[in-house]
Amino acid sequence: MRQSVAGMAKFARPLTGATMLAVMLSFPLPANAQAQSGLSNLFGGIFSGSNPAPSQAQPGGAQPWSGEDGASGHPLMTASAIREAAGNFNNCVAGMWPDAARRGITQENFQRFTADLSPDLRIMDLLDSQPEFTKSIWDYLDILVNDNRLAKGREVLAKYKAQFDATEKAYGVDRYIVAAIWGIESNYSTQMGDRSVLQSTATLACIGRRQAYFRDEFLSALEILNRGDLRPEQMRGSWAGAFGPTQFMPTAFKRYAVDADGDGRRDVVDNPADLIASTANNLKKDGWQAGQTWGFEVVVPKGFNYMLADRAKAMTIAQWEKLGITRPAGQPFPHPAEKAYLLAPAGAEGPGFLMLQNYRVIMKYNPAEAYALAIGHFADRLRGGQPFTQPWPRQERELSRAERLELQQLLAQRGFYKGTPDGQFGGQTREALRNFQASIGAPADGFASSDMLERLRGR
Repeated sequence: MRQSVAGMAKFARPLTGATMLAVMLSFPLPANAQAQSGLSNLFGGIFSGSNPAPSQAQPGGAQPWSGEDGASGHPLMTASAIREAAGNFNNCVAGMWPDAARRGITQENFQRFTADLSPDLRIMDLLDSQPEFTKSIWDYLDILVNDNRLAKGREVLAKYKAQFDATEKAYGVDRYIVAAIWGIESNYSTQMGDRSVLQSTATLACIGRRQAYFRDEFLSALEILNRGDLRPEQMRGSWAGAFGPTQFMPTAFKRYAVDADGDGRRDVVDNPADLIASTANNLKKDGWQAGQTWGFEVVVPKGFNYMLADRAKAMTIAQWEKLGITRPAGQPFPHPAEKAYLLAPAGAEGPGFLMLQNYRVIMKYNPAEAYALAIGHFADRLRGGQPFTQPWPRQERELSRAERLELQQLLAQRGFYKGTPDGQFGGQTREALRNFQASIGAPADGFASSDMLERLRGR
């Protein structure tokens, strides 16, 4: 539904608070991860024919743009390019009228919805932000799957039972997964972001390195307003334009939003029936398998070949069992013929997970492994399930960005890493680290521990 940024180069979907935490994890995200953006507040200045000074403080207490070049090094993210594009902002927005007209947006509405727009240049810093420190997956799960959020989730499931009943019947999507997404994306509508979706997407459509992508998001936002599904004041959200309790991007709204109660509007912000049904419709269209779970916590035996822990190496659960993979306490797998892949997010020292088709569907909603694991686990807990039984390696220290960059450089020096070191861990880094681990006789789990960094340093 959203799209993300491990920079934003890697992401197509922008970052909510939940996703930003996932992006900050040290274990790798997919190279094409999508991103939803942070929960900082604000709607920038009023446009009246001239643009505000780029470094000027924004109304409402939001931080101003730093005035510095972006960390990505992209030519459109230099301070001078940003200032030049900001100076042309009104012409850029006006130049999108022909495309808007082709989408059926009236000239009156185009002028009404764009008349007071001004660029929010603080977004340029957020677009290129690179966290210095990361969070571990266990810290991430502790933050998102907690007793307070579970209590709120159970209240929501009870309060909107009729809507969840109708949605489950219509779409075949597990109500607990929908409730989990609602809870993790916005803490049940209490943390949705407060930036104008129109202003954010217009800014990104005219300034910076993702203009083509956000041009479509901006025009789609205008379509939503032109049709009357939502009002401008309802379309407030993340810096990258995600809005509502389950964080729809405007283009995702167009694809998946439904009018569940027949009132003529698709209101995914304030109408629980539309919100629940639209989120379920998103999952169904992405391939959700009715009546199936997302995956299982598993015990990985000592001496296991972790080169098999790869999303591309799916096998039947029966085949995994032959390799010694079991469930905690000897619980049986309900469908041994189902195909799954093994995920070991904390390496050989942490729990393993066999991931089924519905986990892949959650990954389409937000392609961060930590996020999808949190959604699946939160849903199980809402259903009455227990916490994960195996311990995480909480003694492990997360690597700083400088250390992650150094690890990649050392892997490259030894011939294992072929990419450009950037401090961002993806599949290529994990594969390189696995090969190094195998070369020294360590478990090839791809987990970037401080011990692995020391061994690469040769100390």
